[in-house]
Amino acid sequence: MFYGEYEHTIDDKCRLIIPAKIRSPFRDVLIDQFVLNRGFEGCLVLYPPNEWHEIEQKYRHYSTNKADVRNYLRMFFSGATIVECDKQGRITIPKKLLEYAGIEKEVTLIGVSTKVELWAKEKWNQEFSRTIDSFSEIAEKIGDLDLKGNL
Repeated sequence: MFYGEYEHTIDDKCRLIIPAKIRSPFRDVLIDQFVLNRGFEGCLVLYPPNEWHEIEQKYRHYSTNKADVRNYLRMFFSGATIVECDKQGRITIPKKLLEYAGIEKEVTLIGVSTKVELWAKEKWNQEFSRTIDSFSEIAEKIGDLDLKGNL
């Protein structure tokens, strides 16, 4: 489980420190490799290997007979890249992904259950402000979700 909000900066070599609480969500487990991908609303998403494996298994069963499925899978998997933490706990983010997310220097990392989202700080502040005002209405709408996310 990933949770919390962390602010960091990208260095001149496109490296970002991944906080220890994210790299080691459980004290006896150290994650030193992630899959980084494009996310929705203009963020990037960092997946631990086990979560990425589950996603791959799920999408493997999608029928590619429909154009929407093919297009989604192309967009989803073409953005994915494996990133490894160096000895200082930094990952290098490809420039194309930085451009997609509009990240230049300041980054906000947020834990979202099984993944971590990376946002340009200002974009996250805007998204947070936009969403927090309707937080209770959103909670009410999704309140009937079961544990698998089904209504």
